[in-house]
Amino acid sequence: MSEIERPQPDARRPIALVVGILAAIAFVILSWVIYVDGRQPLVPDVWWHGLMIATLTKPGVVIAWVPSIVGGTIGMFVIAIVLVVIFIWRKRPWDAANIAIAIAVVVAIGAPMSYVVARVRPSDSLAESTATSFPSGHTAVATTVVVTLALLLRKWYLWVGGVLWVLWMMWARTYLHAHWLSDVVAGLLEGIAVATLVWCAVEAVRDRRAVRSKTPAPTEP
Repeated sequence: MSEIERPQPDARRPIALVVGILAAIAFVILSWVIYVDGRQPLVPDVWWHGLMIATLTKPGVVIAWVPSIVGGTIGMFVIAIVLVVIFIWRKRPWDAANIAIAIAVVVAIGAPMSYVVARVRPSDSLAESTATSFPSGHTAVATTVVVTLALLLRKWYLWVGGVLWVLWMMWARTYLHAHWLSDVVAGLLEGIAVATLVWCAVEAVRDRRAVRSKTPAPTEP
């Protein structure tokens, strides 16, 4: 019997795994620091918030609202459905599952965290009415979608465009005083961790399924 040809693991997987683990550790450390510090804004938060206030303009607010609306709950829900449908239509069910799982996981982590940490949002927020702000859900979901798509589609311009989109989102959420700087940094770390680790897990399961599908059934004695 010939040896079963095993699929070669993606060479990017070890790198993604290390990045994901480091991002997860950094996210936990930052959450702990904020929690034990009484959930108060850190020194960089105060400095950045003052800078956002000093540079606030009406055109700037309009520009900041663009990613805030697109990356909001309804916007990301629509984007997620569209991405899943496109992947299924292109006969890429594993990629559809990957993007769906990643978004579900990042929301499942971020939503409870906002209540556990219970950090108060800046009092002069122009965009949100809910009291808690840590971590930034907009930033976390945006980062998750960007990193996942870049890993799945392997296009350099997705990385470039994705970085610009996430930076725009991070700036916008603080410019509208909806989050402290450390809130959006935490959202970035959460999104990187979820996107890379979910991608690694889905790819591992995909490889195992591929091997099993090529394994011949046992013959009757």
